[in-house]
Amino acid sequence: YNASHNDYTIADLQLVQWILSQFATIDEVIAALPSVHVVSLDPSMQTIHWRIAEPGGRQIVLEIIDGKYHIHENEIGVLTNSPDFTWHLTNLNNYVNLYPGTAKSQKWNGVEISSISAGSAFHGIPGDVTSTSRFVRAAFYVATAPQRPTAFDTVLQCFHILNNFDVPIGVEHTLNNAPKDMPSATQWTVVSDVDNRCIYYRTAYNSNIRCIDLRTIDFARVRMGVFPLDSVKQQPIEMIRIVSE
Repeated sequence: YNASHNDYTIADLQLVQWILSQFATIDEVIAALPSVHVVSLDPSMQTIHWRIAEPGGRQIVLEIIDGKYHIHENEIGVLTNSPDFTWHLTNLNNYVNLYPGTAKSQKWNGVEISSISAGSAFHGIPGDVTSTSRFVRAAFYVATAPQRPTAFDTVLQCFHILNNFDVPIGVEHTLNNAPKDMPSATQWTVVSDVDNRCIYYRTAYNSNIRCIDLRTIDFARVRMGVFPLDSVKQQPIEMIRIVSE
């Protein structure tokens, strides 16, 4: 932070609002970035990334490293936390052996070796909750996901993929020392339908999928507001009643 830059300084948590409220395309964002100075509210944070997307499918990753903007075309369509985006892309080369389906049988010195389970062709995919492993896992699932006929079908498929990235309470802390407010657990999961301007989400308290249709909001009249993700922090349960004849 530099007080002499006040007129064009933006906090990192304000950057998304600044982008969404003023620009329609990625190129417009890239052109405008040099006009602002972004500062971190928490200097201890590691590399911060932003994924910026257009309805046509183009995505970029914006990173600020040593005070300089780094912009990458995100053709892989995946983003997680530190380290930097180029490191994650390089790391994918370590998993070139992965492919969907079941591994083919082989013969070793005349002995046939065959798969004992379906899906063995991606055996060895990292399953831990670190950002580096999540990047590999997400890239594989996205690259192998079938194309769905409608946007809504795609949204549901995205939630199925994102189920693989829920971080349960406690795993990132020593035993019996997990904070009560879940700072390191998955608190919410969001899927955005950019074409239809719909935001779908579920939370750790309620796994039912909810939708905010931005087309129903008159942004010229509605002021900024803050609303809880969960009105009640309780998972609703549908009771199935079985009646015998």
